Amino acid sequence: MAVTRLRNIKGPHATEIERKIKRGNTLRQASWWRGYRGLAALLLVVLCTCAGAGLLLHLSSLDSDITETLVRQRELVSPQPRAYGVPCSEDYDNYKRYPGCTPQKCGRVVTDGVVTREEALASILDLHSGALSMGKQFVNIYRWEGVSVSNVRGRIQAAIAEAFGLDPELMYLTKPTFFSRINSTAARTQHDEYWHPHIDKVTYGSFDYTSLLYLSDYGSDFTGGRFIFMDHNANRTVEPRTGRVSFFSSGSENLHRVEKVTWGTRYAITVSFTCDPEHAISDPALP
Repeated sequence: MAVTRLRNIKGPHATEIERKIKRGNTLRQASWWRGYRGLAALLLVVLCTCAGAGLLLHLSSLDSDITETLVRQRELVSPQPRAYGVPCSEDYDNYKRYPGCTPQKCGRVVTDGVVTREEALASILDLHSGALSMGKQFVNIYRWEGVSVSNVRGRIQAAIAEAFGLDPELMYLTKPTFFSRINSTAARTQHDEYWHPHIDKVTYGSFDYTSLLYLSDYGSDFTGGRFIFMDHNANRTVEPRTGRVSFFSSGSENLHRVEKVTWGTRYAITVSFTCDPEHAISDPALP
């Protein structure tokens, strides 16, 4: 409307009025831009803050987002084991099936009733006395004082078979079966970076069932070092206890990692089983 009226004005007043209108429009545009620029800056700050918070949350989730503890160190899970069922992954459709052994139901189980605390502590004495040959991170298992590897392997095998409804005669010890010693020392090689998430069936190929025998106590012998199952909706952890055995089906339904050890030394033995007789190994023998 201002432009229409301006066309009807003649003489020098028209030029002056036109300048005032243009100046008013310019001021309004500048004011609008300053407001818009302030809003844009505020939105940018909010977005950057959210992105930064998301990144920090993602990074911190590696060690701090333990949303559920399945079994605590101070608990004694005996004589009955504590079992947690999870749906089997579709991975097993891509592998040859062995009736009586290939998982029909999957999950994770914790028990303190398979190996005694005394037997577990004796294995540590064997380690320090040289009865076990030790490399950089792993120890080849030959014998423990007062208890044979075959005996312990048989007990763990029987416990897995009972928990998952398997025929123990169709399960075979497979490699690698190893002793691990983990502390807070910085990793020297990629192999030492134990804290990365992984799937045992993918990493080792032959594994169908994985078990861990803990030889030290979380919270007193070491801190950090909890075993973490990484489910799609939460992390779930097991706190190690001397003599405790935890075992699970080795497919991607049990993606897992070990929390970084922050103090002390964490000792454990991994004993795993396969359904494929071609991947079977014999019990370790005395050298």
